[in-house]
Amino acid sequence: MADGSFNNGFKPAVLVGVVPLTAVTNFVLNEGYKVSQIAGSSVIAQMLSPANKTITIDAQLIGDQRALRPALEALALTNRVLAAATTPLMKFTGIPVVARLGVHLDMQITSLIFTQDNVNRDTLKVNIQLVNVPRSKLGGLLGGALDLAVGVGSAFV
Repeated sequence: MADGSFNNGFKPAVLVGVVPLTAVTNFVLNEGYKVSQIAGSSVIAQMLSPANKTITIDAQLIGDQRALRPALEALALTNRVLAAATTPLMKFTGIPVVARLGVHLDMQITSLIFTQDNVNRDTLKVNIQLVNVPRSKLGGLLGGALDLAVGVGSAFV
């Protein structure tokens, strides 16, 4: 566009491991919390800690980005040794997901759905479902700290 608002440059909206997704149409973060009753009270409860976290991403792989499909499939491998061949740090952590909603470490892909239709032959639609699978206490603490930092920082953007 003439005003420069359209940029064809490399600006990933979401980074899943090493795979940049530039045309994300939907990003859903679902966090569940562990609830415990306060000692001596049957009606007062307290949220203790996040118990589960899932992420659902809908994106489009347009044109040359369709070549990212095998990389997403490699990240979905459940065997850490094979996945670590794709991303060396994955032998220590899960798949990092970096988005405006935060940095989410120790994620694992549970479902990949690729769709192509006759209308948009140059585009693959992808639905990615991930679940948090903490591998260590340190990873959980680091992930929480990064989530907080990005959350506070994005409030000013």
